[in-house]
Amino acid sequence: MFDRFSRGRYATDASFYQMMPLGILSPRSEDDIHAAIDIAREQAVPVLAEGGGTSQCGQTVNEALVLDNTQYFNDILELDVDNMRCVVRPGIVLDELNRALKQHGLWFPVDVSTASRATIGGMAANNSCGGKSLRYGMMRDNVLSIEAVMADGSKHHFGPDSSGQSAAYKALSADLLALGAREAAEIDARFPNVMRRVGGYNIDALVPGAAPNNLAHLLVGSEGTLAYSTAIELKLSPLISGKAIGVCHFPTFYQAMDAAQHLVTLMPQGVELVDSTMIALARDIPMFRRTIENFVTGDPAALLLVEFIEEDQADNAVKLCQLEEMMGDLGFAWSGTGKQWGGVTSVTDPVLQNQIAELRKSGLNIMMSMKTDGKPVSFVEDCAVELPDLAEYTAGLTDIFEKHGTRGTWYAHASVGCLHVRPVLNLRLDQDVRTMRAVAEECFDLVARYKGSHSGEHGDGIVRSEFHEKMFGARMVANFGEVKQRFDPGGLFNPGKIVSPPKMDDRRLFRYPPDYSVPEMQTELDWSEWTGSGGGFQGAIEMCNNNGACRKLKGGVMCPSFRVTRKEKDLTRGRANTLRLAISGQLGANAFASDEMADTMKLCVSCKGCKSECPTGVDMARMKIEVLSARAKKNGLGLHDRLVGFLPRYAVWASKAPFLMNLRDRIPGLARLSEKLTGFTAQRALPQWSANPFRDSELQDSPAPQAVLFVDSFNRYFEPENLRAAIRVLQAAGVSLDVVKAADGGRPLCCGRTFLSVGLVDKAKEEAQRLVEALLPYAEKGLPIIGLEPSCLLTLRDEIPALLPGKPTALIAKHAVMFEEFIANQSENTAFHLPLKSPQAKIVLHGHCHQKAMNVMSSIEKVLAMLPDTPVEKIETSCCGMAGAFGYGTDTHAISLQMGELDLLPAVRAADSDAIIVADGTSCRHQISDNTDRKPLHVARLLDMVLKQDA
Repeated sequence: MFDRFSRGRYATDASFYQMMPLGILSPRSEDDIHAAIDIAREQAVPVLAEGGGTSQCGQTVNEALVLDNTQYFNDILELDVDNMRCVVRPGIVLDELNRALKQHGLWFPVDVSTASRATIGGMAANNSCGGKSLRYGMMRDNVLSIEAVMADGSKHHFGPDSSGQSAAYKALSADLLALGAREAAEIDARFPNVMRRVGGYNIDALVPGAAPNNLAHLLVGSEGTLAYSTAIELKLSPLISGKAIGVCHFPTFYQAMDAAQHLVTLMPQGVELVDSTMIALARDIPMFRRTIENFVTGDPAALLLVEFIEEDQADNAVKLCQLEEMMGDLGFAWSGTGKQWGGVTSVTDPVLQNQIAELRKSGLNIMMSMKTDGKPVSFVEDCAVELPDLAEYTAGLTDIFEKHGTRGTWYAHASVGCLHVRPVLNLRLDQDVRTMRAVAEECFDLVARYKGSHSGEHGDGIVRSEFHEKMFGARMVANFGEVKQRFDPGGLFNPGKIVSPPKMDDRRLFRYPPDYSVPEMQTELDWSEWTGSGGGFQGAIEMCNNNGACRKLKGGVMCPSFRVTRKEKDLTRGRANTLRLAISGQLGANAFASDEMADTMKLCVSCKGCKSECPTGVDMARMKIEVLSARAKKNGLGLHDRLVGFLPRYAVWASKAPFLMNLRDRIPGLARLSEKLTGFTAQRALPQWSANPFRDSELQDSPAPQAVLFVDSFNRYFEPENLRAAIRVLQAAGVSLDVVKAADGGRPLCCGRTFLSVGLVDKAKEEAQRLVEALLPYAEKGLPIIGLEPSCLLTLRDEIPALLPGKPTALIAKHAVMFEEFIANQSENTAFHLPLKSPQAKIVLHGHCHQKAMNVMSSIEKVLAMLPDTPVEKIETSCCGMAGAFGYGTDTHAISLQMGELDLLPAVRAADSDAIIVADGTSCRHQISDNTDRKPLHVARLLDMVLKQDA
């Protein structure tokens, strides 16, 4: 990939740097890597190995040929269960590896917070640590050997034993061990005596000692500057299931830091900090709000999450008691006041433990969720000191921040004296860049005073490499240069990192360089929550900090297209970076409405998974509407998009002749003939128009309605039995209903979603305005607005307030509820009684993406729990893959099917033959029925089936 758009997607990592690569290769094999290195050496082009691209310090950006190992070069080569070891390719993701190991009772315990996207190659290159390093050590402690390609093209096995190796390897080994023997005293004097030291090269691995010198440990932490790893041998650990967390509450930050040295004497596997800033920000993020409520008591200045993991849960209980006693001995009590207030909340529930773990792992991204121009900036991110010095060190660092007019956000690894701290700065401003430099200088002086490490977890990259002389001295920096020269004399691999680095504040290397600007632009939706051009559109895009949470392959929804293709292009992060580069003019003129931008957005199914699962709130579904609108204005619409967008308009007439409309799939060959004309694939039947569509007159207006039913176009014209079932269910519960009708008595109402899906925002606004005018009188009376189709009803909460911002749409959004939400909300309403019997079968539930994104799934689960003696199984799925018209497109049908085959379709096929499949989404039901032998039901149909007729 050598086009400008692809290169731009690889120009940034999770740091504040940006360097445009020369091109990208996704190697499929070792032969590809050898060939690429040979060509690069011949052409004097640098090479950069790429994993998840989430480095904090700029390690994974360079003006180089990027080799992305994640798409193909990611398998397990060998697994030795008995000896607890495995050999893997560098592109395998930690979570994927641990999923494969779990069935054997093993895991790889360097559990970094980015486990859902961190690759083993990247973790080795960075000498990653994780929250359990107190027990399991760092990456270096868990890597046994590495196979790697040298700059000259030769391949060697780096490990503790050189027998059987080539003469070249033995010569290299002899040179390196001689350096270690020569510099042993200097290494002993200059290397910090803390566990968390990942700065420079691990030349302490070369010092003579009782254990054999393992040259693989020199490659660990080298940030891809010495050789290219092709296979990594790992030491595995037994999986321990029993766990307990003691959440220690403190009235001041200083007291929490001072307590850490005492708490670690109880031998926990980790002690993690959560400060008041992180608590406050997490309370504002929907995915974390309930978790905070469940384990935080009062208003602490800081929490320490003390995690115990013993074979026997009884031993964990003893540890929790000891923790409570120690907190009491330190002077903290729930009944105390002021500096004596505090205590321990014990968490033994595995579900809450996992939620807390997700919160902790998302610490960085929670901090980055600030919507202001200033953001927490990583540059003194993870300095480490010994635990007795931690309180004084953090106090000193706070003083430095205050001196320069900023503040820090704190979280992470109190157990090993390595706290992640980020001053809040706006690096678009010269003054703030100067402040960053001054803070860095003073901070590293402070770290040196405490004989700590200036790089305790996230490596060197561009941020810290220039400070090696301050931390290690000139002689040690010369030693690092000697190692680089011996491995890579031509500077082929990732130049400018660790050795011969640029200045950390060279703004030419920043994501927002001095000439960065975004011209004012016209946008269609309300972006006023953010700052910048386009009424805040710029700021919304720039919320993406490249953390890579969207790269996860299991759990949650986002990002379904990436889970199929594994391409950076088909990823929330990749799309956000492309948008940022486009609106700032870095991809050429008119890039925003270009064909390349359309291709970038092509596989975004607007699932809204990112809206709730991206920790910084990047809402790509909404951003895609802006791109589609710009494209529609520039190019107009083809027949396919017109058929999709205008469906609610022509449906009134089409429903009068359903037989003719359905002929396409009844006359052999007609679907194939129409494929090129309409753009609808012949490989899938289209939804069948109902011969008896729903008519508003079927439900007589109530003189005193308790709720109003919003009839969407899909259920009205294609599956009206869902609406009729919903009415029967609600009436059986004694709910009097109205059907919302157009104020002018004209054609049926619509939410406008089909117009949004093709970029016709003006038409969508027309539909939205008609709907708002009809619904507002009901909302003003406080009546619930009930809908059946998630993508339509939830438009009232999401897109319509962004289309028509103001009090009316905000009020309507407040009262808009899904059918199952309405029922679930009646649990305390004594007048509501729904007489239900068991369906005598298991329920298998699939959630629509928008139900998940808008936090509605708990409601349908609550409703299904009302069925007596009925087991319910929820399928853990991403997007079903249909996404409205997406699954019907000639060029997207195949991807749609692949999305469905990831989790949903296999789970449905595996379900018991008599199980009832429940799926509220029209698209979801079609994906299931088209590709399995099962016919799923809307929950309204299920409840209608199990109504007690004699109640």
